Amino acid sequence: MARTKAAGFDKQRAAIRDSAAREFADKGYAAATIADIARTCGVSKALMYHYYRDKEHLLADIAESYIERLQAIIDGVRAESLPAPAHLRRLIELFMAEYEHSAARHRVLVQDVKYLQRVHRARVLAKERKVVMGFADVVAKLAPKSDRSELIKPLTMILFGMINWTFTWLKDRGPLSYADMAPIVTDLFLGGIARVRAPAQSAVRPARSARSTPIRAIA
Repeated sequence: MARTKAAGFDKQRAAIRDSAAREFADKGYAAATIADIARTCGVSKALMYHYYRDKEHLLADIAESYIERLQAIIDGVRAESLPAPAHLRRLIELFMAEYEHSAARHRVLVQDVKYLQRVHRARVLAKERKVVMGFADVVAKLAPKSDRSELIKPLTMILFGMINWTFTWLKDRGPLSYADMAPIVTDLFLGGIARVRAPAQSAVRPARSARSTPIRAIA
């Protein structure tokens, strides 16, 4: 017979997930231990294993739950059926607000997903790609000309590059807040996208380095 979850199980699991995200963000995934997280949560190490089978399981849950929150934002804005410029503006505004309040989760997603085993990492990356496509669909409406179609993904990645790394330099007590930055990024992107032109195709493309890796938009 399946074991039923105790009342408050999900709430306690979420609290552990939040504490673990802070520990991983502060110390790095490799250095943080289950004992550290248990101590921060005020629970025993043994109880931790009632909620998560190991540290990797916990990391995967932090990453996936955070991406699911981002996807929910995309789905919610899509349901508003806004014109493309307003749609993108709303997405950037809500993503920046989420980044501000989920700084630890965002740092973990950017820095620590590499520690997941291939099968778990693949699952996280699949969800990340879906988030990227949510933005790319809007970018495509803003740059609909056929000579720019091949630039949709690079333009989308440039946009993520503008917002994803703000945690590395935007200070809590600095002159600009996340809310201030959202319209700045939007105006910069919308003001420039109309001027983008596809580069002339060269006869031979230089070979890509075998050591190079694709840019990750979310993590």
